[in-house]
Amino acid sequence: MKRYIIKGGKRLFGEVDVSGSKNASLPILAATIISGKKSKLYNLPDIEDVRVTLEILKSLGAKVKKDSNKVIIDSKCIRCTVIPDNLMRKLRSSVIIAGAIIARFKEVSFTYPGGCDIGARPIDLHLENFKKIGIKINENCRYIECKCDKIESRNIVLDFPSVGATENLVLASVIGNQEVVINNAAKEPEIIDLANFLNKMGAKVYGAGTNSIKIKGVNSLKEVSYKIMPDRIEASTLLIAGAITSGSVKVNKVNPEDISVVLSKLKETGCEITVEKQSVKLIAPAKLRPVNFKTTPYPGFPTDVQPMFTTLLTLAKGTSIVTENIFENRFKFLQELKRMGIKITEIDGKTVVIKGVRKLHQAELYATDLRGAASMILAALAAKGTTTVNNIEYLLRGYECLDKKLNQLGADVLREEGD
Repeated sequence: MKRYIIKGGKRLFGEVDVSGSKNASLPILAATIISGKKSKLYNLPDIEDVRVTLEILKSLGAKVKKDSNKVIIDSKCIRCTVIPDNLMRKLRSSVIIAGAIIARFKEVSFTYPGGCDIGARPIDLHLENFKKIGIKINENCRYIECKCDKIESRNIVLDFPSVGATENLVLASVIGNQEVVINNAAKEPEIIDLANFLNKMGAKVYGAGTNSIKIKGVNSLKEVSYKIMPDRIEASTLLIAGAITSGSVKVNKVNPEDISVVLSKLKETGCEITVEKQSVKLIAPAKLRPVNFKTTPYPGFPTDVQPMFTTLLTLAKGTSIVTENIFENRFKFLQELKRMGIKITEIDGKTVVIKGVRKLHQAELYATDLRGAASMILAALAAKGTTTVNNIEYLLRGYECLDKKLNQLGADVLREEGD
């Protein structure tokens, strides 16, 4: 069991660079399967979810080479269409690989994916929309088998703007003679990044970032070099770290527009925000003001930032109300933070009322998911004394060298591998 030992009470100051996006990297890695050629990816974060995805690609037959600051993936030798069960269980977003394999081979077999326990994230939406574009689904006791002769032209309306379902449909539809339109599509910046990558390979994906995406199938894709977008969730986490420690933090190599709603809420707490072309600087106030917010699909407040922002509000002077509309178990981390003296009331399972306290106390905490782990680390930075955050394996799934970046800003975070 890996853990962070954090000596809190230190104000964070300075500048830090943001790594490549976890949520953009995974579908782009999946997309490298489709071309059957080499893809050179830059700014790929060195995190566990990326490592697992690369292992899946290698298990399918791809050759993966790390060279300095780039990763070269050669998918020419991929022949296998079965995603290994042991790797699927490690990663929720591994289901996105299914769409890429279907695009190339018109068949795929996989088991149900694993990942963080933050609530139901059923793949029913993926499978139901696969059926709409002509893919036949056979679910037996162990594997889900998907096959088709060709992808069919369809105009689809998603019941919910699911990021994963949108990405899977885009991936599955890029090869062939069909035209697929996805309405009520997710608008996240990571989908734009995926479309830009595919289009650079020669695909024809239009409208990414809007609620209607059109994919015109092409015969083949070409080799490509591509730089992954910055991680907007990591950028938000680092800025909140500055805010919760009454510090002053500047994050570089970020797209400020992608986190505009988070910046707006940070301003409401009293933080001074300065935005430049590829950087954001935050100066925390003497006392944080309370804020109310609800999570919604992009461009609304991101569910992946909610745990960290909620943690920030535990130290605001007054009462805040937070509603989580995406995942029903996103508030699990608050049970651990109660050990540190936070004051919360749960209304209906998806809404919490937070009464700010003057200080947080040191504690021993156990993470149960990726963003919950990040929220505990932020709380530990603000608390007096030494706090241990256990199970940081969850954190390592999505953050590259977070301990080193925080220490660069003046924190005292020690990583231990455990027993």
